[in-house]
Parts: sequence; structure tokens; C-alpha cells
Amino acid sequence: MENAQVWIDKGIGMAMEYGPKVLMAILIYIIGSWVIKKLIGVTRKGMTKQDYDESLQKFLLSLVKWALTIFLIITVISTLGVETTSFAAVIAAAGLAIGLALQGSLSNFAGGVLLIIFKPYKIGDLIEAQGVLGNVKEIEIFTTKLITPENKLAIVPNGAMANGNIVNYTAEGKIRVDTTVGVAYDSDLQKTKDVLLAMLKANPLVLQDPAPSVNVSELADSSVNLAVRPFCKPEDFWDVYFATIEGTKKALDTAGIEIPYPHEVQINK
Repeated sequence: MENAQVWIDKGIGMAMEYGPKVLMAILIYIIGSWVIKKLIGVTRKGMTKQDYDESLQKFLLSLVKWALTIFLIITVISTLGVETTSFAAVIAAAGLAIGLALQGSLSNFAGGVLLIIFKPYKIGDLIEAQGVLGNVKEIEIFTTKLITPENKLAIVPNGAMANGNIVNYTAEGKIRVDTTVGVAYDSDLQKTKDVLLAMLKANPLVLQDPAPSVNVSELADSSVNLAVRPFCKPEDFWDVYFATIEGTKKALDTAGIEIPYPHEVQINK
């Protein structure tokens, strides 16, 4: 009986010593979990309202949730009276080792976050960056995927995208199509300009505001070069580009305006 009483007394003593701590730890965990859930919900709504990329939303929310959960667990363990200094040191050391091992990936991740926040481009935009021209297909956590005019998939690291020059051809909603045509020196320049302007204005894909223009750009060795400059919507760029080249040739032929052969072209007679 004495041994049983001793164990009962020890049990009561431990319950009185650790009971409040356990109850407090449980209470902290329950409240902390509820707070984390609410914070994640608010963060998700904020990201959705700001049109953050869905893949980045999931990654960031997961990252925030795990970080807050680890902090909560450390707090609960500390409430139970367990020394957490060494535990935190181990986590910090592991985090440093992982960070060094994934330095390049982390740079790309940070670049992806910056791209989503500052939005230099969005899905569907026609951009030129890192020597690649194409339409943005996806903005992922570590990379940006572009579809080139040749319908090739180009994958560019976000770290390089965020730290390099980016030309966004879509951002302003209008883009200029630059082509050049050379005519003979004895051509009537005013007639040539009128013919080319009429050709441009007849194309329904060419915008009238800003108005298309045709101007002398160079007095070359064997031709007078004219800059043919129509504007169009970014999604119509290639259609207008090819139509302008073909239309220029047809319009000048119909008007009897000569397009000289370049010097390097040899005509066999």
C-alpha cells in the first residue's frame, strides 16, 4: 500500500507541476492553429484580389503555413518546459545548408516573386528577354515559359528575367510594324508614298490611330529607301508584318514603280 501511495503522490505532484503546462500548450496549439488558418485565408484572398499567379499562390501559402506551423510547434514545446535553444540551432543549421545547396533555385524563386509583384509582363504578352522573343505561356515559380514565333517552347530562369532587360511589346496595347522598301531614284516619291499609304489603310488589321506612315529613311547606293510603319494590335503583329511586305510588292508593281534588285543579286540572262 505504501508503494501505491508513493506512486499516487508522485502522479499528483507531476499532474500539479506539468498539468497546467500541458493544458496551456494544448490551448496555445488550438488557438495558434485557428490563427494560422485565418491568416492563410486572408493572405489567399489578398493574393487572389491582386491577380497573383496561381502556382505562386500555392507555393507561397504552403511556405507561410509551414513556417507558422514550425513556429507554433516550437512555442508549444517551449511552453512544456523543453529547452528549445539547441532545437532552434539545428533548424537554423539545416536551413543554412539547404539554402546553400539550392542557391540558384532560390535566386530563381526570388526572381519569380519579384516578377509577380511588379508584373513587367503577364501571360499572353509578347516580350523579348534574355535573347528570346515570344508570347508568355506560363509564369512558374522558378521559370517563365515563352512560345516563340517558330512555335518553340523557351524556358527562361526567373532570376535572369528579373535581373535583365525586358521589352514588353504588348503593354501599351499597340505595336509598330517596321518594314523598309527601296525604290528607283527616278520614282515619283509622292506617288510611291500615296500608293503605300493606301495599301496600309486598306488592311483592316492596321490601326488608324496612330496613323500609318511612309517616309524616306535613306538614300542608298541604288535605291531610295522608305520606312513603312503601320501600327496594329500586338496579337496581329505577324499578320500585319507579312501582309505589309506582300502588299508593298503588289501595290508598287500595280502602280508601275520599280523596286531595284540589290547589288548582290545576279540576274542570269
